[in-house]
Amino acid sequence: MRVAFPVGRAGVVRILLVSAVAMVGAAGCTSSGSSGDGGGDAAGSCAVRWTYEGHNYRSISNVDFQVGEKLGTVGKPSCDDTPSDGEDEPAPADKSTAYAVEGLDTDVAIAVGDTPEKASLFALDADGGLPPEVKELLDGS
Repeated sequence: MRVAFPVGRAGVVRILLVSAVAMVGAAGCTSSGSSGDGGGDAAGSCAVRWTYEGHNYRSISNVDFQVGEKLGTVGKPSCDDTPSDGEDEPAPADKSTAYAVEGLDTDVAIAVGDTPEKASLFALDADGGLPPEVKELLDGS
């Protein structure tokens, strides 16, 4: 049995090339889902991060923690992960509410969310990885 291609051999080659390019492009848009130290941080250039009192914090998932008192407002740095998209300015920064995390200093971690019940954990974004106190939380979860 022989399969007939109505577009001819050159058309098939073009279809295969377009499909391959599309798959490579799609793979470049995914994130790793983990930073290798249990953080669950997205690998994209505009990963979820917040700034509070001059410190940058990154998202930490799958950790049990207790939300403490309300601290104030946090800012999400503006991000322009597509600099050649024709827009001159990056998207405006977001704002949310910061809360203390019971048992941790704010120089180590904060919780961020519209309410204490919706708050997620964010740890100090340090070059050396997660602070030891946050690693202990991860190990205990």
